[in-house]
Amino acid sequence: MINTSKCNSYRRFRVQYLIGTGAALLLSACASNPPVPTVAMKAAEQAIAVADRARIADSVSPELSEARDKLSAAQSAVQAKHMIEADRLAQESRIDAELAAARIEVAKAKSVNEEVQHGTNTLDEEMQRNLGTK
Repeated sequence: MINTSKCNSYRRFRVQYLIGTGAALLLSACASNPPVPTVAMKAAEQAIAVADRARIADSVSPELSEARDKLSAAQSAVQAKHMIEADRLAQESRIDAELAAARIEVAKAKSVNEEVQHGTNTLDEEMQRNLGTK
């Protein structure tokens, strides 16, 4: 005859052991620091470089300045081992740099549009003078 109380006790011990081990592994996984956000940092650096290349010599971009500040803060956060904050700052830096590049492109497009409009107005005036003298 098999002692069922010992079998049940052993099974409960195994189940409790497995649950405890699983919980300990889960907690240790949650407690570890996330990896360095190198992809986000590189993306921010590239976005800043693109915005720098697009910039008109005398244009001042507060978004680009903010992007640089956030990238610097992200690098400081990495040094302080605050990887989640570093990742957030790097992503914000990339977005600010992309916004700066877009605004610079809009300013360039407006400038070109104004030049074209001025040329069109000049041609219209010239045509009106020519039509009036004939």
